[in-house]
Amino acid sequence: MKALEGILAWDGRSEIGAVDISWRADRIEDVRPAATARAGLSVVPGLVDTHVHLDTSVLDGAGPGDAWPLVTPPEEKALHVAAHAQRFAEHGVTTMRELASSPVQMAVSRAFDASVLPGPRLLTAGNVGMTAGHGDLFTPPRFRDRPPTADSPDACRALVRHWAREGSDHIKVYCSGGILSMGDRVGWRNQTLPEVEATVDEAHALGMLVAAHTHTAAGIDVALAVGVDSIEHATGIEARHFDDLLALDLPIAPTVLVNDVVAAGGPGIRPDARDKARAAIAERDDAFEAAGRAGVRFVLGTDANARFVGYGDQHAEVRRMHDLFGWSAQRAMVAATSDAAAAIGLGGRVGRIAVGFGPDLLVVRGTPWRDIEDLKVDNVVAVISRGRLVAGGLP
Repeated sequence: MKALEGILAWDGRSEIGAVDISWRADRIEDVRPAATARAGLSVVPGLVDTHVHLDTSVLDGAGPGDAWPLVTPPEEKALHVAAHAQRFAEHGVTTMRELASSPVQMAVSRAFDASVLPGPRLLTAGNVGMTAGHGDLFTPPRFRDRPPTADSPDACRALVRHWAREGSDHIKVYCSGGILSMGDRVGWRNQTLPEVEATVDEAHALGMLVAAHTHTAAGIDVALAVGVDSIEHATGIEARHFDDLLALDLPIAPTVLVNDVVAAGGPGIRPDARDKARAAIAERDDAFEAAGRAGVRFVLGTDANARFVGYGDQHAEVRRMHDLFGWSAQRAMVAATSDAAAAIGLGGRVGRIAVGFGPDLLVVRGTPWRDIEDLKVDNVVAVISRGRLVAGGLP
């Protein structure tokens, strides 16, 4: 049995005062009131990032658009995926969903779950997209050894079943073109409505959630029409979408910082990607601010790949969401913990400090649910992931 004693706690929804927390292996066994709390410290649940990509080199960030993914064997890629996940965890992100997973990420996830390697909770999502679509064009167009695509409703169903067999937790679909992919356009339709409908139907029949990438209003229309379980990016959101989003309580991962970084340009960012990002975010902030005021359900999802959004940048993303959506500090923390966990189907397991939940804990200086500026990497004192101390030291 391990314990954290006499510390002010925020449980993923509200402040619960000074507590003693005890856990055994990967289960919180007790949360009980404590007589006093340590001065200056608090504990919150580990952060949950619903949208990451771990398929880049740990050494130099090389990834899609570089030779590294094409020449590196899967056995070696797995080591980089595991190292990325561990380093994100060391910075306080104890649960993440990899949203363009190959069998490599799925193997690493299983290794973490089986304690073959120490690591955070890692959900995976195989992608179902069309030839010449956003997902396809992360591989250079003339390269012949390509990840699978699907170009008919039956092919979409077959690819969902393929990913289910591989062990994918979720499925990703594309409802618009993208920014960092090579040779496509943001406004391109990615698959027909019957194709996306077939993917969603098959995924749901197999118990898999579906995340929909889109940067356009038309893409959000498609995502709503086919019944996806989350929307990724949503830079094209319009006020006409708010009522449907609210009625469905549909989570959106806004990936704010990465699009800001790409739009700014600089080393490693192609001019075409920079221009696409600038166009995508031109009206985003005003639309997001209005959506936040309307109560649209945004959750933490960053597109982090340790290149444009690095280890620990999730803290900055949460602070940015707080400012952009006009939220209270507590609302922002909910979006990064308990609600993010619920958005990816883990609401009964992580994102809370409560008996029966996983012991994923972040000990910090300050009280970030009162003052969001306290949520920063420099304030992290200790990180506990799956009951193990992975960074810092317990007080």
